[in-house]
Amino acid sequence: MVENGEYCIDVMQQNLAVIGLLKSAHQMLMENHLKTCFSTAMKSGNEKRKEEMTQEILKVTKLFNK
Repeated sequence: MVENGEYCIDVMQQNLAVIGLLKSAHQMLMENHLKTCFSTAMKSGNEKRKEEMTQEILKVTKLFNK
């Protein structure tokens, strides 16, 4: 759009639309992960794996909130 000389505000609006879609996709992935992989790990007796999974969730959450 920039290369085609589109109006700056139109380009920014498109960027925001893409950001919104990516946030929605991230939310769906997180929910699925929590319901499947994370839930399975929490039910296991493997304390090391539980801690690893918890740290992974915290890391991704920090990155998302930057």
